[in-house]
Amino acid sequence: MNASKAGVMLQQRIVPFPKSISPEARAALERLVRNDGMPLNALYQMPAPEAYDAWMSIKITADVQYAAAVKRLADTLRSSVETVEVDGATIHIATPDTPFRSDCAYIDLHGGALVFGGGDACRVGAQMQADQHGVRCYGVDYRMPPEHPYPAALDDCLTAYRHVLDRHSPGNIVMGGRSAGGNLAVAMALRARDEGLPLPAGLVLLSPQVDLTESGDSFEINRMVDAVLPGSLMKSNLLYASGADLEHPYLSPLFGNLDGLPATFLQTGTRDLFLSNTVRMHRQLRRAKVPTELHVFEAMPHGGFMGGTPEDRELAEEVSRFVRDRWAER
Repeated sequence: MNASKAGVMLQQRIVPFPKSISPEARAALERLVRNDGMPLNALYQMPAPEAYDAWMSIKITADVQYAAAVKRLADTLRSSVETVEVDGATIHIATPDTPFRSDCAYIDLHGGALVFGGGDACRVGAQMQADQHGVRCYGVDYRMPPEHPYPAALDDCLTAYRHVLDRHSPGNIVMGGRSAGGNLAVAMALRARDEGLPLPAGLVLLSPQVDLTESGDSFEINRMVDAVLPGSLMKSNLLYASGADLEHPYLSPLFGNLDGLPATFLQTGTRDLFLSNTVRMHRQLRRAKVPTELHVFEAMPHGGFMGGTPEDRELAEEVSRFVRDRWAER
């Protein structure tokens, strides 16, 4: 009897930057690797889930880096923003500076591996979405581990959603998130449905982290090929879950019953570590008869090409069109 086959053996090789993308996108990929081809982000290692002090140190460093990054965006943003506390949840409410549809709302759930990306970055993200969509945007600055593991973030998202429902018809609400924010957007929709709340008009899931078990094919195929996210986030997944079952739909929405979810926009790239997350979620939504769009961009890594490329602008235009269509249907 033949032994079972483990998989396909690959020889060590360089995966070239393709000529099939814009010069700006190619330059973005080149900036993410060393001269020897090693992704710069692969040089950083996350601590063990139980290493509380180490995680706190990393979060402090990340907050400083995020603050520096968003400071550079300050002069480009037009929306005003105020921060409110609602039953323990922090929400940054961004309002366009031009006439806008006051009946419509966008809820933004930030990314950051379920551990990073709050504070200044979340506030600026809300302003960016308000500018892009021309409506009031509610950026949820959800609590995160190690201080606040699951289900704190999901609780905050649900609290924020109830707050928005008190001010807007569900048919005029669209909710979206990138990476970890995509996880929380679907998880919150599932929990809202389970608790009898009306669902929003649409979901925007950009390279969503919908499978914390990391069972998909691209976690191997795109490992070290995705220069933004070159390897596993399992340590942060376990930190976030804090002992809860990673396969639970509120942690890994890919494994949930998706019946009744609203129309959904999905985006990924051929070099995205989360490519499998996104295409599998698309198939699951299709099986559940949910109207779904899947947009796969050539050679795009996790999170896009960091802005400023034709591909990033095309993605933004597609998202804006999808969001407008959801409101036009009401």
